[in-house]
Amino acid sequence: MGLGTFRPVSVDNIEEHKMHEEFYQLSEESADTLNRTREEGGRIIAIGTTSIRTLETIGQAFDGRFQAASGWTDIFIAPGYQFKAVDGFLTNFHLPKSTLIMLVSAFLGRDFVLEAYNHAVQERYRFFSFGDAMFVKKR
Repeated sequence: MGLGTFRPVSVDNIEEHKMHEEFYQLSEESADTLNRTREEGGRIIAIGTTSIRTLETIGQAFDGRFQAASGWTDIFIAPGYQFKAVDGFLTNFHLPKSTLIMLVSAFLGRDFVLEAYNHAVQERYRFFSFGDAMFVKKR
């Protein structure tokens, strides 16, 4: 994870946003465990946005299956994105206009996320990487 993770999107058309790269690595043992979990009806829950980007990069490359791989990803997950790898995740409350909140919105829908964030502000949840976290799963 690098500082680009927290850089706000500054273009009017988000399709023009250049996502920063992050290095990822998934071992064969982990890939086997994830595939077995999915085959047995379990859910794939990622911890943090870097893990989501890793699993989705691999899931997109291998049609939803997991395979040992490493490399750099610049995947930009924003509303309209179709998730192939993760069924839920744990993440922080992120700042407005960040790629991180766009990722959460891609999973849950923008309106639902705005509603949740309004509640978080009202209840004085702490945002950014040193604040409160949320468990996100498919509804």
